[in-house]
Amino acid sequence: MAPNTAQAEQPKVPIAGVQNLIAVGSGKGGVGKTTVSVNLAVALSRLGHKVGLLDADVYGPNVPLMMGVRAQPHAIGERIQPLEKNGLRIMSMGFLNPGDKPLVWRGPMLHSVIQQFLRGVDWGELDYLIVDLPPGTGDVQLSLIQTAPLTGAVVVTTPSEVSLEDARKAIHMFQQVRVPILGLVENMSYLECPHCHDRVDVFSHGGGRKTAETMNVPFLGELPLDPAVRIGGDTGQPITLGDAGAPFVAIAREVQRRAAEESVKKGPSIQIEE
Repeated sequence: MAPNTAQAEQPKVPIAGVQNLIAVGSGKGGVGKTTVSVNLAVALSRLGHKVGLLDADVYGPNVPLMMGVRAQPHAIGERIQPLEKNGLRIMSMGFLNPGDKPLVWRGPMLHSVIQQFLRGVDWGELDYLIVDLPPGTGDVQLSLIQTAPLTGAVVVTTPSEVSLEDARKAIHMFQQVRVPILGLVENMSYLECPHCHDRVDVFSHGGGRKTAETMNVPFLGELPLDPAVRIGGDTGQPITLGDAGAPFVAIAREVQRRAAEESVKKGPSIQIEE
């Protein structure tokens, strides 16, 4: 069933203090969407911006692990205070439901928690709020799209045709509800052998760029399959905190450029830090 575009076009109330709201999505799981979200947020912060990170993947909230944050947020009055780490303001269902206990929720409950995370959290003044969406094109995506004015969306894929098939669905979803596509990221694009330094195309290669060209959306770049990225995610030290995160910083520069272009169309833009 196609998204209800009439409902999506109802007036949307901006999040107070947030200049750019950017969704990071994927058509399927296992493509490194949260890894891209976390490192994109860290990279934007390193470029001098005030950044928040909202983990909207309520069924599989991995941001607390990847950011190395295990505390529980508190409230001041009726406003939830986001946790802070490495210059980011962070909120995740993983803070409220820690451990391995699953959430078994239906659509209305998902809508309620997304609204609480958007409107009930004291985000403060942010240049960017990065929203890590769950995989697919379901209730959480539509809840966000229908109630908050998104600057744009970043879609993550791997080069494999299985992943690209679902990435195309995610792009179509955002286009149907008139959310600008800031670009497509090809994650796990290639592996450089640590011994001979030859390039190995584990999941094929080039499919992301070709898909972006075919669908007339920007191509943000290729991210290598790097064991250091996995280590950083598992230990709560995102690779972009160090010098090895240059590929993510390059993509962050492209995202900020595209976001600034979209903001010019809609209203005041923020200054890009070079």
